[in-house]
Amino acid sequence: MSNATKPADYADAVANFRLEDFEPLFAGSLKTGLNVCVECCDRHVASGGIALNWESATGQRASFTFAEMQELSAKVANLLTEQGVKPGDVVAGMLPRTPELLATILGTWRAGAVYQPLFTAFGPKAIEHRINMSAAKLVVTDTINRAKLDEVAGRPTVAVVTRPGETVAAGDLDFRAELAAKSSSFEPVLRKGSDLFLMMSTSGTTGLPKGVPVPLSALPAFYSYMRDAVDLRPDDKFWNIADPGWAYGLYYAVTGPLLLGHTTTFYEGAFTAESTYSIIKRHGITNLAGAPTAYRLLIAAGPEAAAGVKGQLRVVSSAGEPLNPEVIRWFAEHLAVPIHDHYGQTELGMAVNNHHGLRHAVRPGSAGFAMPGFRVAVLDDENRELPANVPGVLAVDLNRSPLMWFTGYWQQETPAIAGGYYRTGDTVELEADGSVSFVGRADDVITSSGYRIGPFDVESALIEHPAVIEAAVIGKPDPERTEIVKAYVVLASDYQGSEQLAEELRQYVKKRLSAHAYPREIEFLEQLPKTPSGKLQRFVLRKREVDQTSSSSSH
Repeated sequence: MSNATKPADYADAVANFRLEDFEPLFAGSLKTGLNVCVECCDRHVASGGIALNWESATGQRASFTFAEMQELSAKVANLLTEQGVKPGDVVAGMLPRTPELLATILGTWRAGAVYQPLFTAFGPKAIEHRINMSAAKLVVTDTINRAKLDEVAGRPTVAVVTRPGETVAAGDLDFRAELAAKSSSFEPVLRKGSDLFLMMSTSGTTGLPKGVPVPLSALPAFYSYMRDAVDLRPDDKFWNIADPGWAYGLYYAVTGPLLLGHTTTFYEGAFTAESTYSIIKRHGITNLAGAPTAYRLLIAAGPEAAAGVKGQLRVVSSAGEPLNPEVIRWFAEHLAVPIHDHYGQTELGMAVNNHHGLRHAVRPGSAGFAMPGFRVAVLDDENRELPANVPGVLAVDLNRSPLMWFTGYWQQETPAIAGGYYRTGDTVELEADGSVSFVGRADDVITSSGYRIGPFDVESALIEHPAVIEAAVIGKPDPERTEIVKAYVVLASDYQGSEQLAEELRQYVKKRLSAHAYPREIEFLEQLPKTPSGKLQRFVLRKREVDQTSSSSSH
């Protein structure tokens, strides 16, 4: 497929969608038997292609063919079965973005087992909750992260990836030594569409994270996203910056591209604007995916840093939180590339997108259109569908969404599924053309003097000001107005926080938005609270305001 290929029409893709059209795309069958390692690795061996391009933080580089990953996955599968791991059992991985991580994931799938990601920044409590929830039979980690597991009650067997000169503790398995002794032959275990291949966790704002079981029947949805939204083409060089310790990275930096027989890219080092631009240039990346947090840091580095790769990228995809219109404008001007906003959840994968590979109108500030195979609606509190331009909760119509695979949280109730809908908890508006505009999490919407104000619009207006790199907007409790709009702002390096600048920003937003939606209070911070995957945690700022208010009223 050449880069000049015209995208298909979105309306046609929706009208002609048939789930059965995905069946010929796989070697196996979701009805009679399929193995995810075969779909993501074995069936691409004959192409002679590269499965993984890897680069370490120190610049060490290596490539692994599908044939090499097939052999490594067989060795891992032999190790797992020797340790008593059976089809359907969970294997957890707590590794940086290394070849061993990919081998562990593929080997787990080859054995018919279920892979569970553990983000490397997790502490012992977060790890313990997830391992106990999944009843993981084995954990693969490295020497840097191994110590955290000492504090985990009920810890399963641990396999450790060592570096030269390192040894493992008594009772642990030396991952590399074990693989060296294993056969590179292992017959893939076939599973059905309802069987699991991933065990995820939501990073919920309240309560303990909930388990999200991902069945093999999710594969068509992952395939569709890579093809239609990311528009991954055979001649692309693809890099998804997201960490495979989280859903977007595991679904679409590992499963998705490999499912299409496409090379994926792992960079083991920490994210910086400098490292990102150098990877894009060195590896010839043409198709990039990641989160707005990363893109705003690229912008903060300035146009000069971007100049070396301007025009090289063909398309950029953004997910994790809404994409501010200023980011879209900046990427068009300084990188000469369209960046499209995509919306999803751990429970959905991606479901609403501005599709690079399908022709439809794209509006800045819009999350886009339901992916073909999904039907979304906006609901009121009584589960009634709302008309255009009325805020409500985004929901998936379960009766008319053949690509929807989520059926409920692991071993607990799922109140979000009721009356034939899955309610996402995100407040949106449906536009007249059927696209979806993001307002905020239900908890994030601000009610001030009778107005409902979405924080996203205020944040986007603030980010347009040259002084502002990032902004988070919340409703601060107020006796007169119910809430007032308060903004927390991270400034560019050459600006200093002052009351004069705060007033300038207030007037800027008032002029850009409206007289009622500007931030009456502005506080300058060095950084904003975020999840490890980079999502803004407005609830932390809300709690801080409530705590400050209650502490000042008690004096």
